[in-house]
Amino acid sequence: MTLVDTRTPNPAYFIGGATGDWEVIIGMEVHAQVISESKLFSGASTQFGNPPNANVSFVDAAMPGMLPVINEECVRQAVRTGLGLKAKINKHSVFDRKNYFYPDQPPGYQISQYLDPIVGEGKVLLDMGEDGEVEIGIERLHLETDAGKLIHDQDPNSSFVDLNRAGVALMEIVSKPDLRSSEEAKAYLSKLRTILRYLGTCDGNMEQGSMRADINVSVRKPGGEFGTRCEIKNVNSVRFAGQAIEFEARRQIDILEDGGVIDQETRLYDPKTGETRSMRSKEDAQDYRYFPEPDLLPLEFDDAFIEHLAKDLPELPDEKRHRLMETFGLTHYDASILVMDRANADFFEEVAEGRDGKLCANWVINELFGRLNKEGHDVASSPVSAKQLGEIVDLISSDAISGKIAKDLFEIVWTEGGDPAKIVEDRGMKQVTDTGAIEAVVDEIIANNPDQVEKVKNKPGLLGWFVGQVMKQTQGKANPQAVNQILKDKLGLD
Repeated sequence: MTLVDTRTPNPAYFIGGATGDWEVIIGMEVHAQVISESKLFSGASTQFGNPPNANVSFVDAAMPGMLPVINEECVRQAVRTGLGLKAKINKHSVFDRKNYFYPDQPPGYQISQYLDPIVGEGKVLLDMGEDGEVEIGIERLHLETDAGKLIHDQDPNSSFVDLNRAGVALMEIVSKPDLRSSEEAKAYLSKLRTILRYLGTCDGNMEQGSMRADINVSVRKPGGEFGTRCEIKNVNSVRFAGQAIEFEARRQIDILEDGGVIDQETRLYDPKTGETRSMRSKEDAQDYRYFPEPDLLPLEFDDAFIEHLAKDLPELPDEKRHRLMETFGLTHYDASILVMDRANADFFEEVAEGRDGKLCANWVINELFGRLNKEGHDVASSPVSAKQLGEIVDLISSDAISGKIAKDLFEIVWTEGGDPAKIVEDRGMKQVTDTGAIEAVVDEIIANNPDQVEKVKNKPGLLGWFVGQVMKQTQGKANPQAVNQILKDKLGLD
């Protein structure tokens, strides 16, 4: 594959070295496990967490005479993913044998796709804040089988093999070398995971290994020729991806500035040390001796098949963000936070239906999400439902309660549950909006604090002291706007 540079060098991303600035070039090969009840070429289960070697058929174990049979659902999932990536869907694709021996791969080869993948070029758009929107090209998406897992910590003298994952369908999503910083790489990985989750084609659980990234890193002088790249294998978290890239880029810069050369190799990232280390020399395509899989016919489908899948695609993150901004008047930032997770966005929309969108976003993002993160929940297990949070917003909007009382109410609903309106009524939490009652409290505080009255006339900023006294005496129930206005009138500060 010929590498094409599509980006204008951005000095903000340059890495300083002893001989001047350097630019890092990053491409990713993301392996995403397809959501499917059975494997790519067998009927064995894909259920995570089953006992070792419980999800193994004769095909997965490479027993003589066993032939692969394509799983149509995996094909549909790959096409849906391609459509979600705005990619070209190839109506003709071919499965190939990628030959290499490893103990957790019984056949001695992997069934993959090489020259004729199921999905061609596409794109992912990244929102990089002040740097604007960045387009990252997708080179291809192809289907392939996963390998099993070697277990080395059960016996001091032996390794064990678990073939539960062997034959599970993977989508390998290959980016173009368009990423220029660890921040862009992390944003790309996060955005890709979000898209896959919206589509329902991969759960994106990097901790369980259902999504992992091989990261190609090279460095060059800004605008120069592409350098020799090293591949960092099987990175299983967004944070680790950023750390691995930063270490590897600096490692390569140090070697080049010392007059050395970069060896093309595969490396591993060790999160304990924060370093990458050599694993093996990097293979090229010819090392794998690709040839068409003789036991599988070419994969072919028509426009009607693609159109049927396209018609049923969900609203994707970018489209949802634009709609939330237009419908609910949200800022770009708030909408971006909400659409990062489909369940979060759905929760917000349920809260915001027929209400002040900005006020709802503030409560969902700051109060609810903040508490959920603190206590290790997600919206699916939230103690406060969308209906309850919407009712709290209604009480604020109607001036039945103040913002301070609302936070107290939120705490009660979080810990005890219940109907917010009934809690406010039963516990006497209603906001005092009677200006006569507020005036009486203000008059009392002014009468009892003549020294403060003299001070505030010279320093209007001291008004906050009087507001605090009123709120304290009314147990936080006085309407803050009314308190401020009455105080200004009484103290002659208008």
